Amino acid sequence: MNKLTVVLPFSSQPGFDRALQPLIQFPFIEKVIVLSDSAFKPPWPKCEGMRAASINSGKVLNKLVKKITTDFLLMITHAEEIQITQDALERFINIAESTAAGMVYSDYLEEKDKEHIGHPLNDYQLGSIRDGFDFGDVILFSVPAVHDTLRKYGAIPEVEYAGLYDLRLKVSIDHQLSHIREFLYTRTAAESKIGKEGTPLEKLFDYVDPLNRAAQKEMEEVATRHLKNIGAYLEPRFNKVPAPVHKFPVEASVVIPVRNRVRTIIHALQSALSQETNFLFNVLVVDNHSTDGTTPILADVSKRYSAVKHIIPARLDLSIGGCWNEAVSSEFCGRYAVQLDSDDLYSSPETLQKIINVFRKGDFAMVIGSYTLVNERLEEIPPGLIDHREWTDENGRNNALRINGLGAPRAFETELLRKIGFLNVGYGEDYAMVLCLSREYRIGRIYEGIYLCRRWEGNTDASLSIEQSNRNDAFKDEIRTLEIKARQDLTAK
Repeated sequence: MNKLTVVLPFSSQPGFDRALQPLIQFPFIEKVIVLSDSAFKPPWPKCEGMRAASINSGKVLNKLVKKITTDFLLMITHAEEIQITQDALERFINIAESTAAGMVYSDYLEEKDKEHIGHPLNDYQLGSIRDGFDFGDVILFSVPAVHDTLRKYGAIPEVEYAGLYDLRLKVSIDHQLSHIREFLYTRTAAESKIGKEGTPLEKLFDYVDPLNRAAQKEMEEVATRHLKNIGAYLEPRFNKVPAPVHKFPVEASVVIPVRNRVRTIIHALQSALSQETNFLFNVLVVDNHSTDGTTPILADVSKRYSAVKHIIPARLDLSIGGCWNEAVSSEFCGRYAVQLDSDDLYSSPETLQKIINVFRKGDFAMVIGSYTLVNERLEEIPPGLIDHREWTDENGRNNALRINGLGAPRAFETELLRKIGFLNVGYGEDYAMVLCLSREYRIGRIYEGIYLCRRWEGNTDASLSIEQSNRNDAFKDEIRTLEIKARQDLTAK
């Protein structure tokens, strides 16, 4: 069997020694390189120390690639939490050889309270370019594939946070990233940082936390370079938004898809009706056959307020995107369609006016605002304001392929929505629409908080299982895959 080099960061935790000792015994492992942020000489055989602040450093990775002479490089990103057998490592190498993969990763088991729980991962695809794609903690690289990649696309930039991200993106261009659907190692489960309402907020909102802005800027630069390498980068040139050809009953419509939100729908309606504007607007509530008492509330409010249009679809197979299509195609819909989720609120009576002002001042297909995270009592919770200031007019639509969300509320030119149509799904329908519109048109932004996003146990993304999270992530990756192909076709022309 070909020789293997293992790289892992040093840890003072007791689990580090337990993870390292078996590796030293495996005969096909030629060397174990231990990364440490201080001068460090490992006392174990076959081990050598290397001064490095992080395994994600571009400078460190370039140095590693130059010194490794084995056919394969195994990276263990959190060694103190990992237990892996010789048979499992042989399986990694066999898969790499049989598929000619540039990189291999596998599912794993999580050990918690003496139980072993399977943690499956997603297959990699063209659209899996988000920096948060989960490869687990054990990754095998083909060293010849890495050398070939770096000769063709250039060395890893000397970044602090995005080196490993850059390497796997470059390797993925010409080489397969193989996913082994077997639980080949065990990870000791760490406690998750849970928000006040039980939601894993660090997972949902890490990428917009201002504390991570430097890292996010590096990730954006790496992702943009990757899009240029694969012919999917869009220059900051935009088409003019077509002038409307239809007459609309009002200037704007607040669109609220709802199913079984008896606890929150009245507050959303009050927020919408309290808007103070210099134009006519209405509220389109698409009641997706609620069964909890939401429907009588909507029927009563629509009788008392003519601006509220209670729409019950004839179809029974609609999700959120399908409900949006019902509202947009309605005779009641205004020139602009503006989002308000059934458990959220506008932050003031001026929100709707501020959104339409942006449309009036610029040539935008849509406008996206900024929102503040709050709990059920409308108290701000970390990380607070989500303003997506990483968006720029020059590169926002390219960076949008890397991140998982783009802000709220979202407002659209209705005629464009009617032309394109939302996907009839309950997750990612808005993200797909933003990517599609931004391919051709300019997107307007509001960076002040104009919306309250309420986190509670009823949120559709609260306390998801790993299988549900994987399905959501895979679907968004599929959306990105289709969009990248569309942009490649566009740039090729």
